[in-house]
Amino acid sequence: MITYVKGLIAFKSPTYVVVEAGGIGYKIHVSLNTYTRIEKLEHVKVLTYFHVKEDSQTLYGFADEEERNLFVHLISVSGVGPSTAQVVLSTLMPDELRAAIISENEALLRKVKGIGNKTAKQIILDLKNKLIKSGGDLTIPVAPANNTMREEALSALLSLQVNKIQAQKALNKILQENPTIASVEDLIRLALKQLT
Repeated sequence: MITYVKGLIAFKSPTYVVVEAGGIGYKIHVSLNTYTRIEKLEHVKVLTYFHVKEDSQTLYGFADEEERNLFVHLISVSGVGPSTAQVVLSTLMPDELRAAIISENEALLRKVKGIGNKTAKQIILDLKNKLIKSGGDLTIPVAPANNTMREEALSALLSLQVNKIQAQKALNKILQENPTIASVEDLIRLALKQLT
């Protein structure tokens, strides 16, 4: 199995990157969260998960071990494939996702495209105890507030005709760099500055 790919980024987009290593270009599917963390780099080390199906072999990439572990947990849930897991990790930051599962926040999980009532319940049922055992309960206090602000800011940016992917990327970056940000207005202001 390919554990990581280290090399030069030959191509990047919000959904996948091509990393050249040893004269071979590896197409690696990434979440928006990972893309935000590696987009300004030239040389990267991307942790990977190699997914094999009857008709395809796909590499999924992650900026850190926490995100890769969450991905592996998600695809172990019935009804959640790699593509859906990638959408989940593009919509929610790893801390937000852990908090949503541990605090049984079905409403937040249902906001992710492709996750309905049944799947949200199944994710919580299958993963809550696993995440608590791995120390995930420590993140509960911070995530819900950040996520509410992020959702409101995203909604406002979309109403201003900002591209959704660019808006999500900007908001993820701002919340990562400023975890103590106080208001939705400040978050929108910072996002607009970053997007212009």
